[in-house]
Amino acid sequence: QVQLVESGGGLVQAGGSLRLSCAASGVTFSIITMGWFRQAPGKEREFVAAITWSSSTTDYSDDVKARFTISRDNAKNTLYLQMNSLKPEDTAVYYCAARQYDGIAYSPRSYAYWGQGTQVTVSS
Repeated sequence: QVQLVESGGGLVQAGGSLRLSCAASGVTFSIITMGWFRQAPGKEREFVAAITWSSSTTDYSDDVKARFTISRDNAKNTLYLQMNSLKPEDTAVYYCAARQYDGIAYSPRSYAYWGQGTQVTVSS
C-alpha cells in the first residue's frame, strides 16, 4: 500500500505564495506518475498539475499554468506544488494523488492513491 500525506496549506492573501508538499510512504516504488487535484465547495475534484517519474513531463490546468510549479524529489519520496500569485478562486482542498502508470492523466479515476487533502484559502 501507498500512503500520501499533504502539508503546507493555509490562509494567504491574494497575490501571495504557498508551497504544498506530499510525502509518500509504503510501496513507493510502485508510484510512477504523481499529481495534484483540488476541490472547492460544491464543485467536482479537478486536475491541477501532474509529473512523471523522471520529471521529464509535466502538465498544468489552464487556470494555474504560469503560476504553479510541480516538482518531485524521488530520493525523498516527496511531491511539491509551488503556488505563486494566488487568487481567491484558488481556494480549495488540495489533494496529492499517485498512479502506477507512466504518463500524465487528467481524471481523478486514473489515480489509485490519494492523500487526505490540505486546505488552501486565499483571501481577497
